Amino acid sequence: MKINIQKANEYIANHRHQVVNQYRGKLHLLPPIGWMNDPNGFVYFKGEYHLFYQFHPYDSIWGPMHWGHAKSKDLLHWEELPVVLAPSETYDQNGCFSGSALVVDDRLVLIYTGHVEAGEERIETQCIATSKDGIVFDKYVGNPVISQEQIQRIADIADFRDPKMFKYGNIYYTVVASKTADSRGQILLFESTDGFNWQFKSVLLEGNQEEGIMWECPDLFELDGKWVLMISPIEMKRQQYQYWNINSTLVFIGEIDWKIGRFKVEHQHEVDGGLDFYAPQTCVNDTGERYLVAWMQMWNRTIPSHELGHGWSGMMTLPRKLSIKNNCLYQEIPRSLFQQLDVQGKIILSDKEAVLRLENSVRQQQYIRLELEQLGDFELQYAKNEHNQFIKIAYSQKNQILEFSRVGVGYAIKGKEEPYSDTRYMRLTSLNEPFILELARDTNSLELFINGQTMSMTFYEKKFAHDLVLKRENNFIKGCLELYNIS
Repeated sequence: MKINIQKANEYIANHRHQVVNQYRGKLHLLPPIGWMNDPNGFVYFKGEYHLFYQFHPYDSIWGPMHWGHAKSKDLLHWEELPVVLAPSETYDQNGCFSGSALVVDDRLVLIYTGHVEAGEERIETQCIATSKDGIVFDKYVGNPVISQEQIQRIADIADFRDPKMFKYGNIYYTVVASKTADSRGQILLFESTDGFNWQFKSVLLEGNQEEGIMWECPDLFELDGKWVLMISPIEMKRQQYQYWNINSTLVFIGEIDWKIGRFKVEHQHEVDGGLDFYAPQTCVNDTGERYLVAWMQMWNRTIPSHELGHGWSGMMTLPRKLSIKNNCLYQEIPRSLFQQLDVQGKIILSDKEAVLRLENSVRQQQYIRLELEQLGDFELQYAKNEHNQFIKIAYSQKNQILEFSRVGVGYAIKGKEEPYSDTRYMRLTSLNEPFILELARDTNSLELFINGQTMSMTFYEKKFAHDLVLKRENNFIKGCLELYNIS
């Protein structure tokens, strides 16, 4: 393993200067070079947040998976660290796929999927690597720790991946993504007394035909007195305004019967309603706060940073603080972001102006807060250029629908959704007054926060646009528009 890791780290050091920075953000975790996808092993260890991720350093398209690594003290400023996992053994020779991390007896333990392709056969098993310092890892001599023999007649050994390990009481548990014989998603539950020797316990939850042909990247945790199961379904069917991406994200909120290992679903909804969001994973810190991060990209899409030869693809979302409110997963911008804000302008909305035009007001790192005493129809045209192209954020009070669109902005992005659309819609629930919309922009990304719900997107402007326009149908509604530079 060490030789392949050394090779990857040397390649990064020797080629990273070739990466084009035009669309690279300053606030988000990005790969130093090459391809990034799922977050892996998001964990709090020795006073710092560690975030590992699926990584192919040798090209800006998906390839044999390594694990990249970064750490942060505040979830905003990330320090790049060396690659920790690379394909090297018979059980992971074609990729070290997604997994998670847990602190076990002062060691940092990674559990990941070893991916093997033998002719037309594909085998996935669960493997472990350990570290005392959180930097250098050794693969466990007893790998794989969960093999295909343990799931025969229960699940498909070709689609058995993405273990998330946690401790509850005195028992270690791992949830693993899988699918049934008739191509429905399911999550398998395993248990262990030491974190290394695992036994199958149960099928924690299985989906119906509407909920995708395979579930990926599970995360299971307790939050505000409820159990939360997050999954990423492949090809989940659209449901009015939800699940429009070819691969979606879904959260179940409910209870667990630990005697039989079954999840009882009480509520469920899409995790993020935007265009670019997948494979979320969470971390809990030493004060009990839980944060989520996800891959801010989508499968089967064209990616301008790759097509333009910029040498990189993929990024992580801003970490989001989680809670349960009104039976939903509530997501908030991390407090550390607000410590980086410089006031750019605060505009009291006048009843004399139905249209507010702010020229040269858009920045590449920016936070915007729109507050209205009452909610009415509005349209925010963000990053508007001379060709009347802009990011559209619009609300219809009649339908209680928020529209989030990148149609016509920058380089075209295409996907395999049928039909493909660059617009997403979200029905807003639990609308409190005043109404507050928050927008975080970082070069090529926008993340929208509203009533604990979120929508995320990436975009690639051909020319940086500077203008912002706010239109209101009911201009008698009082409010305030605040703009901040993010330093």
